[in-house]
Amino acid sequence: MKVGETFEPRKLDTPLDKLTRHHSGRRSRTHTERKRGRYIQSRPANGKTDDVAFDATIRAAAPFQKRRTEQRKKVAFAIQKSDLQRKVRVKKAANLILFLVDASWSMAVAERMAATKGAILSLLTDAYQRRDRVGLIVFQKDRATLILPPTNSITLAQRALSDIPVGGKTPLSAGLLMTYEVLTQEQMIHPDVEPLLIILTDGAGNVSIGVLPPQEEAFGFAEQIAARGYRTVVINMEHASFDQGLAQALADHLEAPCYTLNELKAESLLNTVRQEMSEPKKK
Repeated sequence: MKVGETFEPRKLDTPLDKLTRHHSGRRSRTHTERKRGRYIQSRPANGKTDDVAFDATIRAAAPFQKRRTEQRKKVAFAIQKSDLQRKVRVKKAANLILFLVDASWSMAVAERMAATKGAILSLLTDAYQRRDRVGLIVFQKDRATLILPPTNSITLAQRALSDIPVGGKTPLSAGLLMTYEVLTQEQMIHPDVEPLLIILTDGAGNVSIGVLPPQEEAFGFAEQIAARGYRTVVINMEHASFDQGLAQALADHLEAPCYTLNELKAESLLNTVRQEMSEPKKK
């Protein structure tokens, strides 16, 4: 695959699409607590008096009118606090997709990175069409770099991909730590948008930030990401002939599914990914 060569964009439907949101977008039909969006149904107000669904409230109170004789001496129709219903609204909501990419030589050099870029561009195209925000972190040598801060500009994303350096060792820990920091900051700024993290690596970390062995340290950061409940997918970039199971081990610590790049292109796997993303995160 040549750099920039893409395949059919993935449809990354996630459980985020069913959550209550405040920010709008085009990806998902989600519940919103703001007084905007289409009114689709009602539910008991439970003490809340904003955005009352008057039609549903009247229907809830109607069966009790004969019992409320005293109250109806003052009003034509008696409504009590327990009758109040609130509107349930839906609107389109955007997601954040953050890519973490292993740019070390451990991924079998240039052709593997070319395939990686093709996969990212395919996923970015889908994200752009749905008005998702996307970001890109790469790690190589002794550091991780935020190549593309979260944005909805496909032009900036393509430019960032064209300049990714390749080579050196694999500071997986640094990449995971930066990922944790970026996701945490994004949730502080956009508390209603939960991210989807896509990690492309062979899982073979060999550079530590602290005193722990590289792999142990990386798994520790992975567990921190999992503890925050961030939805993650690991794409194993190692060739099957050399695979030592490290990408799968990383996925296990992230409580995430693990697929190969070849599987990612297959329609059967796309359906599997959609199913994985639509189910509640396993504890």
